[in-house]
This record gives sequence, C-alpha cells and structure tokens, in this order.
Amino acid sequence: MKLNAKLVIIMLTLLVLAMLTLFILNQSAQDDLVREIQESSQEISKAVQMSIADLTSDAETSRLTDYLHNARDKGINEINIISNEGEIIDSSDPEKIGKKREVKKLEKGIRAVQRPIGGSLLSQRPYEVVVPVIVGDEQLGYVQINMLLDKIRDIQHANFIRRLFATSMVFVVGIALTIFLARRYTDPIHRLVDVFKRVSSGDLSVTITADSKDEIGDLATGFNTMVEKLREREVLEKRLYEAEHLSRVGQLASGIAHEIRNPLNYISLAIDHLRADMLPLCGERQEELEDLAGKIKEEVRRANYMVLNFMNYGRPLKLRRVLIPYEDILAKTLPLLNERLSEQRVVLEQRLAPGLPPLWVDQELLRNCIINFVSNAAQAMNEGGTIILGAARDEASGRVRLTFADQGKGISAEDLAKIFQPYFTTKDVGIGLGLAITERIIKEHGGEILVESRLGEGTTFTVTLPLQPEEPDNSTEQGAV
Repeated sequence: MKLNAKLVIIMLTLLVLAMLTLFILNQSAQDDLVREIQESSQEISKAVQMSIADLTSDAETSRLTDYLHNARDKGINEINIISNEGEIIDSSDPEKIGKKREVKKLEKGIRAVQRPIGGSLLSQRPYEVVVPVIVGDEQLGYVQINMLLDKIRDIQHANFIRRLFATSMVFVVGIALTIFLARRYTDPIHRLVDVFKRVSSGDLSVTITADSKDEIGDLATGFNTMVEKLREREVLEKRLYEAEHLSRVGQLASGIAHEIRNPLNYISLAIDHLRADMLPLCGERQEELEDLAGKIKEEVRRANYMVLNFMNYGRPLKLRRVLIPYEDILAKTLPLLNERLSEQRVVLEQRLAPGLPPLWVDQELLRNCIINFVSNAAQAMNEGGTIILGAARDEASGRVRLTFADQGKGISAEDLAKIFQPYFTTKDVGIGLGLAITERIIKEHGGEILVESRLGEGTTFTVTLPLQPEEPDNSTEQGAV
C-alpha cells in the first residue's frame, strides 16, 4: 500500500472516530437532558396540582413545606399561592405568607428572572413559572413556582467535559500515531541517506532490503537497481581500461620487439659460434670461458623470455587446443628446468592421480604456465626444498585440479591480492607479468586459478580446467577476445 493511501486512511479513521465519539456523547447527553426535563415537568405538574388542592380546600395545614424537601432535588426552589388580589396566602417559605405581589406584573408561563444579589456569574439563572388557578368559570388565584435548572446545567457541563475529553483523546491518539508513523518512515529514509553517502564515497557493495510495498520500498528497489548498474558500469570501465592498456602495451611490444630481440638473437648466435670454434683453441682457459659463455647464454635467454612475456601480454591469445595427457605436458616441460632447479637445490615431486583424463588445452601455453609456477616456486626457496606437482579429477565439478605447492617463504596477505596484477613484483629482477599472463591463459581456457599462502610455510597455486571443449563444433582453434 502506498504511503499516500496509508495517510489518507489514517486521517479518515481519526475523523470517523472523532465524529462517532462526539455523536455517541451528544446522543447520551440529549437523552439525559430529555429525561431530566421530563422529570422536572412532572414535578412542576405535581406542585401545581398540590397548590390547587390547597387553594380549593378548607384545610388549615399546608403540604407545600413537606413537599419542597423532596422537590428541591428536581430544581424547585419555592412555591407560592397568590390570591386574585396579589396576597400570598400560602408559601413553602412561611415568612412570605401575607405579603403582597402586584398581580399586573405576574407574567403567566415560564420566564427567566434576575439572579439574586450576591449570586455568582457561574450560577444557574432562576426561572419563574406562574399558573392561574381556574375552577369552572371562576379564577381562584395563581400558583408561582421558582425553580433552578441546576440538574440540567450539570448535565450540560458534564456533556461538555466528556466531549472535551473525547476530543482531546482523539487528538492525543492522532498525535501519537503521527509520531509513530514519522519515526517509522523517517528511519528508513535516514538509512537511505547513510547508504547514499556510502555510495557517493565509492562503496558499491551496499544494498538495501526492500521489505515494504510503499514508496520507501520503491525507493529501495530503485536504489538497488541504480547501484547494480553502477557496478556494471564500473566493470565495463575496468574492462575498457584493460583493453586500452593492452592495446598500448601491444603497440609498445611490437615497437620494441625488433629493437631488442634482434640483438639478443645475434648475441645468442655469437656465443654459440664462440663456444664451437674459439673455445677449443683457448687451452687451459677453456673451462673458465665455457662457464662464462654459459652464463652469458643464460642471461640472454632470460632477457629474451622477458620480452616474450611482455609481447604475449599485450596481444590477443589464440588457443590451439588438443587432447593431451598431463603427463606428456610435464615430460616436455620439466627437462628444461632441471638444470636450473639442480643449481638451486630444488627437487620436483609429482603426485598425479591414476586414470587422469586428458586435458583439452593449448599445450604450449599451458607449458608456459607450468614454467611460471615452477620458476616462482624455486625463486621463493633460497635454501632449496621440494616443489610438489599434483593433479586429480574433481568429480563434483567434472574438472581437473592441478596444484603447485612449494616450501618457500610465502606471500604476505597484503601482497596476495596483488600478485595477478600486471607489473606487480616483489623480486629484484622481473617485470611482474608472469602470473598476470598465467592467469589470463587459465581464464581463456575457461578455468580458474586460486592461491593459498602462509608466511614461512609456503604457497600453493590451484588451477581447475574443464575436461571437454566448450564449443559444440569441437574446433581445434579458437580466438580469445
């Protein structure tokens, strides 16, 4: 229900409640007033009858005084019987018997008279009832009744108090309900303001639970949609930045390829020529120069490898997938690393599960990944150690899980989140593209790469790869975007 509808319903409810309360109270007061007037009228009639009876009888005793004791509760204050000449021949007040009244000033019927001297302004105004007494065709006199409608005034006053109290209670309930609704609807707005501030500061991880169907719920839903679109835009911006960055790196790589690789190839060929033709003629220094030439050759290879990594990162990958056993890939890759690992006192241990299915991969690119993992693991173990290469089939996901575990110094938690970023490295040499390229190759294969590390205990890289081709045509060459 919308907020406007709720507010209208609440206001209409309060209005109906107030009108109903006032109607009930007014109806009750009218009933009391009518009943009181009826009782007063009955008492007036009874007083007139009694006065007529006293006026027409020859009895010497008056019943007015005794009757007045009971009639005062109904507002009758005084009863006088006046003769045609204006003499008070009988009265509920014995002191007034024998006094004269001007007959011409007696107004028949009911009229209001002046308040007695000393009466307060809040006291009820007295009324005078004058009734002529006629028997047959002869008028015997008049009956004068003085009365105060105190009971009626009390009823009116009580009705006024009840209506005032009921109106006040309705307003109190309305104010309490307004405060409750204000807090209920302003608290979500305050939370929305806080969340908007977080989003404006760059935090796009926040969401709002839309648990209502009013405007607040619509606002929360719209906010969540906006944040989701901002997230998508942020991802697109990152991808655009990466694409622009890769394009620039590709242009730079193509520019430096000829400038660096040609001299490196010439140096490598020259070293091979010197080792083949010149070193045999050096006599006793042959062994020393052979070692020196090997070191130069290794440094040239390392420089060439850095250039290749730089070029591979800056250009699209083309996967040439084949079905090949993981053991065959290791057999072609590990011999290239044995000499260097022996110098670093590093031992390779293979723990491959039996019956491992063949991999659907680009074997050259996967070999590059293995070399990066093993090289990084060896460089992390300055005093030597064991690198464990594991492989097993994950039955739950239908994939192959490859692991590369070392016993090195480990990676800090701060650096662990950055190791796949381009150009990030903690080594004295290197450009920080090895793991970035490795991650890209694994993702292009539809796989996933995870890393766990503890300082002083070692690091484990886990790679999961699909077993079957993702494309239905089973093509052996796919272009990666």
